[in-house]
Amino acid sequence: MPKRIDHIAIIVRDIEQALVFYRDTLGIAPGEIQEVPTEHVRIAFLPMGGPGGSEIELIEPTAPDSSLAKFLEKRGEGLHHICLEVENIDAELADMREKGAQVLDKQPRIAAEGRAIFLHPKGTNGVLLELLEKS
Repeated sequence: MPKRIDHIAIIVRDIEQALVFYRDTLGIAPGEIQEVPTEHVRIAFLPMGGPGGSEIELIEPTAPDSSLAKFLEKRGEGLHHICLEVENIDAELADMREKGAQVLDKQPRIAAEGRAIFLHPKGTNGVLLELLEKS
C-alpha cells in the first residue's frame, strides 16, 4: 500500500532552463543535479514541504534514442509520472501482478532514490505511475 506521494516528475528539454522558473520564479531550490546513466537522464529534485515532504523531479533525457527522449519528442514537456512511495517493492510487484495490473517491469529497477517499478498508463487512467522503495 502506498505511503505517500514521493514526487511528481516533469520531463524537460533542459534542466537549467526549467530551473529559471522553478528556482528563480517559484523559489524552490533544487538539490544536486544528478546523472542516472542507466536511465539516460539528468534529474533535479526540488523539495517541497520540509523533511519528509514531496518533491518535484525535473527529468532531462541525455540520449537521443532513449525511451524518455522519444516520449519528449512525441508529447513535449510536461507531466511524465507520479511516484508513490512503498515499503517493500518486491511485495508490491507481486501484489500488482496478482491483481492484474499492467506492470512495465519484470523486476524492480534501480532508481535515483532506491528500487522502483512502473505501471502502464493504460491501467491507471492515463498516468504513468512509479512505485518506489527508498534505499
